Amino acid sequence: MNDVTAVLEAKKAELEDQLARISAPPVEPSGISFGKRVGEGTSIAIERIVQVDAHNKLQGTLADVNRALTKLEEESYGSCDKCTTDIARERLEILPWACLCVACAASR
Repeated sequence: MNDVTAVLEAKKAELEDQLARISAPPVEPSGISFGKRVGEGTSIAIERIVQVDAHNKLQGTLADVNRALTKLEEESYGSCDKCTTDIARERLEILPWACLCVACAASR
């Protein structure tokens, strides 16, 4: 499980770095104005909406990584949080932070 811990810790650091970059205030102050025409203000607003969505997804993945690290400490890593069956080895190889089996993840 030591390899898994290293992978999870590296993923956690990567996610925290990405979240810090997305959460940082804009470098350039912008006087966004919106009118009837699609312009720079609209483009900036759309970009920020996309960033908020990306931020939310990164936070969700970070929560899963933290949960997987906790499960390693509890020695319950590899079991589904919802139905307690074993999570397929192949799934854990692809997503080491998976805390739900495929069936439970699909019903989420």
